[in-house]
Amino acid sequence: MLLSSKKTHTHEVTAAELDAMLFGISHGDKSSFEQFYLCTRSSVYSFALSILKNPYDAEDVLHNCYVAVWNNAASYHSRSKPIAWLMAITKNLCLQQLRDLQKRSDTPEEDWLRELRDERGLSLEDRTILSSCLEQLSAQEQQIVTLHAVAGFKHREIAELLELPLSTVLSKYNRAIKRLKKHLQ
Repeated sequence: MLLSSKKTHTHEVTAAELDAMLFGISHGDKSSFEQFYLCTRSSVYSFALSILKNPYDAEDVLHNCYVAVWNNAASYHSRSKPIAWLMAITKNLCLQQLRDLQKRSDTPEEDWLRELRDERGLSLEDRTILSSCLEQLSAQEQQIVTLHAVAGFKHREIAELLELPLSTVLSKYNRAIKRLKKHLQ
């Protein structure tokens, strides 16, 4: 395996548990909000950073996303897809941020990749391997591999987030992994 399988908090809890947290948030329960934040923040930040490619803008979106969650949890209707709802909020905030700034990125790609590699949830070994390997991939392959291997998203979720066919995500991921394995040998 490319990285030691440290799953993000998002994938350690079930959709039903996240739904229950959102129900609590909709009733003003700060404990549910804190728990929801702790379980999902890494995925929100990783996704925002992969779009905005600027750590400061990604942090702004992270903050605004959870303000939106607090304010709109009552409008969430459980369909066992709380992560899809959260990522839709994140994506919309990222697009709004891009429109507001009228720019694609002011941070070179290597800087946003460095920022993502510095994510506190990764061990030193994971960061070293990730740093070396990601340089071998195209920008889209980096985004797909990072969202899957670092943030813990499923391929289907990545396809929805990036608005790509699942087959494209799978083929790009598999080609990237083969290239990475060859690079590591």
